[in-house]
Amino acid sequence: MQKNMKFIRKLPIPMDIKEQFPLKAEYAEKKILRDREIADIFTGKDSRLVLIIGPCSADREDAVLDYISRLADLQEQVKDKVLIIPRIYTNKPRTTGDGYKGMVHQPDPSRSADMLEGLIAIRRLHTKAIEETGFFCADEMLYPENYRYLSDLLAYVAIGARSVENQQHRLTASGIDIPVGMKNPTGGDISVMLNSITAAQHSHTFLYRGWECVSAGNPLAHAILRGYVNKHGESLPNYHYEDLIHLYKEYSARGLANMALIVDTNHANSGKKYLEQERICKEVLHACRHSAEIKSYVKGFMIESYLEDGAQKIGEGVYGKSITDPCIGWAKTERLVLDIADLT
Repeated sequence: MQKNMKFIRKLPIPMDIKEQFPLKAEYAEKKILRDREIADIFTGKDSRLVLIIGPCSADREDAVLDYISRLADLQEQVKDKVLIIPRIYTNKPRTTGDGYKGMVHQPDPSRSADMLEGLIAIRRLHTKAIEETGFFCADEMLYPENYRYLSDLLAYVAIGARSVENQQHRLTASGIDIPVGMKNPTGGDISVMLNSITAAQHSHTFLYRGWECVSAGNPLAHAILRGYVNKHGESLPNYHYEDLIHLYKEYSARGLANMALIVDTNHANSGKKYLEQERICKEVLHACRHSAEIKSYVKGFMIESYLEDGAQKIGEGVYGKSITDPCIGWAKTERLVLDIADLT
């Protein structure tokens, strides 16, 4: 008998949670249209840029919905040049396993983990975002088996640097029918990221949630550059012109469908100096103006942004300030989005 793992309770299956917090029929129809709109950007039919933008982690429902409602007003101003997909990241990878693991673990960061409450909380938050703002949002797929709890709500899925080499993430991504972004691993080897995209674009038979599944392959799987850490633990960027040209050549050689890149402007690309995000966006846009090759496959940015600048520790209680990685605040966010639209 195993002593190191305690089974607390059997959690509801995704269908049960979906029935408790259903997506209304009118929004299901709107999602079909929005999915098509986003796909057109990744396939090159639409020349607009995608901005996957929002808090590092969704730590409280009220502040997240406040933030996204402001994005809705901003979207209207830039709709001809930019399509915004808000980040509602409800599960967070932790380098050492310690720290806030996201709303799916702890709906209230000051309390102990409760994953039943967490599953309900993330479903409720994503549903409210749709109903109150019209936005279908992005989330990170930290746990592939949890994807089905939100599968009818999400517009975009990200697979993080620590997960991108994992077989289950790759195979699950191959069965998703919205864009899935694959980050380069923390060590920076872009071949790992490209192998992950290749796997996700192909059909597979695999075990998922106790079922034998066959996926069709996801032609919208694509790359995300987020910088990397060298052997000395130093953060290094990979968004410069030379990096973008190098990836373009390596990517092209694979002959993959819908070659596309999102540039993550924080993490190792900024060295977690969150105020650098504005400069990074503008440098990449300059590279797009200089090179037709770069412009052809850069589809947008991933930006960490919230209501207040910076980050705080759990318990400080500043409304709309990140409790994980630091983010740019609303005033800087608004200016940056308008600038991106002007430069596109």
